[in-house]
Amino acid sequence: MSNRKNPFAEMLGIEVIEVTPGFARVAAKADPQHANRLGFTHGGFLYSLADVAFELASNSHDVDAVGITTSMQFHRPMKEGFKAEATAKEMHLGKSLATYQVEVTSEGKLVATFTGTVFRKS
Repeated sequence: MSNRKNPFAEMLGIEVIEVTPGFARVAAKADPQHANRLGFTHGGFLYSLADVAFELASNSHDVDAVGITTSMQFHRPMKEGFKAEATAKEMHLGKSLATYQVEVTSEGKLVATFTGTVFRKS
């Protein structure tokens, strides 16, 4: 796996918890600056958290991978001040394409799901 830094993830306070081939887990606390006008965690913050897990899992095979499509479904709101965790799992690994499912949870509850496909550069 590449040890390249991710300045965007660092700016958001995203912490890498675990990365193994085809798997990644990251976490971050939703601070006041991550809230939307209703006081809930902004969807863009949750998407970024999921996307970082997706990036780490998809690049965990020492082959550069770039996202080609993603989608995210939000299941419940999350208040600021709480910690969220995103866990990415490899669903398919092919020669040139791979697909990942990411679950975003907080306080043991499912907040959002994310699916992404990457092109693997060989």
